[in-house]
Amino acid sequence: MIIINLDVVLAKRKLSSGELAQRIGITPANLSILKTGKARAMRFATLEAICRELQCQPGDVLAYEEEPGV
Repeated sequence: MIIINLDVVLAKRKLSSGELAQRIGITPANLSILKTGKARAMRFATLEAICRELQCQPGDVLAYEEEPGV
């Protein structure tokens, strides 16, 4: 499963979710869906904008873990 570490990166950068949403041009509600892992997909343009604003790599935001019992 894919794990979203956006909260961790935001905390390290001392940036609020609302501020990031405004900077990358998405609604705070859509950013919340991404942060909680409830999104079924993410556009590369959105991932690129997140990485640009947070000055990070995609691997800082996304991680893969095997599901238990698989």
